[in-house]
Parts: sequence; structure tokens; C-alpha cells
Amino acid sequence: MQFDFTTLAPRDRYRLLTNFVGPRPIALVTTRNTDGSNNAAPMSFFNVMSSDPPLLVLGIASKPDQEKDTAANIRRTGQFAIHMVDMALSDAMLIAGLAVPMGVDELSLAGVETEPCETIDADRITGASCVFECRTERLLDWPNRVLVIGEVSHMHVRRDCLDAEGRYVNPETYRPIARLHGDSYINSDRQFDLIAPELGDVWTE
Repeated sequence: MQFDFTTLAPRDRYRLLTNFVGPRPIALVTTRNTDGSNNAAPMSFFNVMSSDPPLLVLGIASKPDQEKDTAANIRRTGQFAIHMVDMALSDAMLIAGLAVPMGVDELSLAGVETEPCETIDADRITGASCVFECRTERLLDWPNRVLVIGEVSHMHVRRDCLDAEGRYVNPETYRPIARLHGDSYINSDRQFDLIAPELGDVWTE
């Protein structure tokens, strides 16, 4: 089948993109509301784009009549924290994704313990496996979406999520979940290595 994205309805484009580009990592993003309370929202239009500088990217859709609280807070403060979602944070992620009124503290609603970040004005979830503290590097605006490019200023990793030397991930304990489509998710139950062949075995001048 062929799909002409220049004529396809937005909902159909969304369905095709999110069904076939995956699994997608999930960012549980925390920001500070104007009244000082916490805002939290899950984003599966998210990934790492650079290590030098260290850049993460969020794609945040707008509501029909206004910008989402997360985007508005990032635009106002230039600061946000990204939690990598694993099974331990899955309930909080689902609760944070509910359409609550503006100003409702989703982290309190989810019943998680929080503590201040180190370098930005946002709270992070205590005991989360991995949290990135970010400052806005730039915003790219479209009428119904904003791409947020954030530069990582600080990273928290729970000690048991690293190997004995503290250099690489421990796949036995760090097991993030990812979005597939609809209500379908996947985690790293099965990990395997793929080793590239030697160049000389597949190509010669």
C-alpha cells in the first residue's frame, strides 16, 4: 500500500507514524507550574539526538485551544526534567497522562515521593531509575506542535542500574518500557547482541 502524506488526514498520519516507528522511549517530563506546584506528563515523541552537546528532543502537541501545560512551563522557565519510564513508574506515567485541570499536581495525584532537582527548578521522582535535568536549548514551533531541544545539565542514575564499574547500564535492573501503539507497550525482557562483521569479510577494493 502507498500513503500520500501530503493529502492524508492528520489522524491517519498519526496512526501510521506511531504504529510503525517504534518502540518509542517514554519521557515522563516534570516542570514547575506558575503557582509553584508540579506538572508531570508522559511524552513518547522523544529521543536523544546528540552527545556533544548532550541534547534530548521532545515533540509536544498543542491542545485545540491552548498550549499544553508542559510546553507552556518549558517556554516560561526554560527548564524541565525527563524521567525514563520503567515498570515502577508505569502507574505514575498513566496517571500523569490523564486530562486533569490546569494546576493539578500530577505527581501528588500519583502518590509518588519527590525531591528537588540539583541544577534546575523542577522536582524529580525519588528513586527513579534515570532522570535527566535539562535546560531549553531552543524551541521549534509549528501551529499545532512544538519541538523542544533540551541540553542535559545533570543526570541521576540509581546505582543498581549501572554495572559494577559504574560505566554501563545493568540490563538486569534498568529495564525501561517503550510505546508501541494504542495501549501497547514493550520492555526489555529479551536482550541480545548483534555483532557487525569485519569490513574485509564483506567488501574489498
